[in-house]
Amino acid sequence: MKNLYFFLVFILLQIKLFAQNLDKIHQNAIVIDTHGDILFNQIKSGIDIGKLQPKGNFDLVRAKQGGLDVQFFSIWCDETGGYAVANQEIDSLYSLIKRYPDKIQLVTTGKDLEQAVKQHKLAAMIGVEGGHMIENRLDYIDSLAKRGMAYLTLTWNNSTSWSSSAAEETSGKVKPENAGLNKFGKQVVKRLNKLGVMVDLSHVGEKTFYDAIATSAKPVIVSHSCAYALNPVPRNLKDDQIKAVGKNGGVVCINFYSGFLDSTFNTKQKEFFAKYDSELKTLTAKYGRSNAIDTLIFNHQADADATRAPIALLVKHISHVVKLIGIDHVGLGADFDGAESFPLGMNSVADYPKITDELIKNGYSENDIKKILGGNVIRLIRANKGE
Repeated sequence: MKNLYFFLVFILLQIKLFAQNLDKIHQNAIVIDTHGDILFNQIKSGIDIGKLQPKGNFDLVRAKQGGLDVQFFSIWCDETGGYAVANQEIDSLYSLIKRYPDKIQLVTTGKDLEQAVKQHKLAAMIGVEGGHMIENRLDYIDSLAKRGMAYLTLTWNNSTSWSSSAAEETSGKVKPENAGLNKFGKQVVKRLNKLGVMVDLSHVGEKTFYDAIATSAKPVIVSHSCAYALNPVPRNLKDDQIKAVGKNGGVVCINFYSGFLDSTFNTKQKEFFAKYDSELKTLTAKYGRSNAIDTLIFNHQADADATRAPIALLVKHISHVVKLIGIDHVGLGADFDGAESFPLGMNSVADYPKITDELIKNGYSENDIKKILGGNVIRLIRANKGE
């Protein structure tokens, strides 16, 4: 009995030491998420993300809880929107910062980022998701850069007249001879380089990807994508693409969406939808497809949770990139508030320490974890800004 007592005390001490080590590593790192879609929802619903929200994945309260130091706010609209919508969303971010100046600050450089973190403020950065929002005008790139644009995603799912998307290259909507960057598209990349704005290659087709890599004089970012070798969907990067990012000096930021992480997710999700088909149809007629799915998941949380990817699989995608191109070329791009399913346990930005926990369990050193959580992206920002 005495031996059992000492054994239990030893185990409890080890658990406490592990928790302390986890907290220390996470707190000492600068944690950066390179892609979050909350601004579109904030405008649509009128919520105040400076306060704790009962729904969604992001607010300033949970960001602080999760030790999130830097959030790239995605400026997004579908192909029916453009430059005016982009500015409306940037206005929304500016308004948030004005309301909570002690909690959040707009930054555009590595130096300003680190200063904001020292002041215990969330460093806000801007990523414009979709080249259609520049409306084929280079001066709109200049204007968005002046407002704080840190990266431009060359396409969303839709192609533009100057760049082809992964969705439309793989569907055959864009013919092979018309794929990639045309002359204007290459001018866009060069203008971004000149302004110190990162070229983002998430969402783009393979031809556009390689054209952009060949054109860019600065390292690129892939803000929210995963590894095709682990889950062969068009939005993920093939190994040769990952190697090209490494050779370019860029960073691949891993997306948290279960559908990009887990090759079995689509099948499990279809089975979930089929089980509640009648309810889903009723909800869709009432709320629209996207809100219907969110409501269905809320109504049947246990069944929905069974479809979600494990956090271990997220780290497996990280490790795949590390094995191919090294520890200096991987980061985190959650896509929170931009998808309906994330790894089990990753419910919001408050859960970032769980990734640090999983990285520790997988044998990553403290220095390596700091690079993954944010250090690599800071290097990328500095390289593009010429700092």
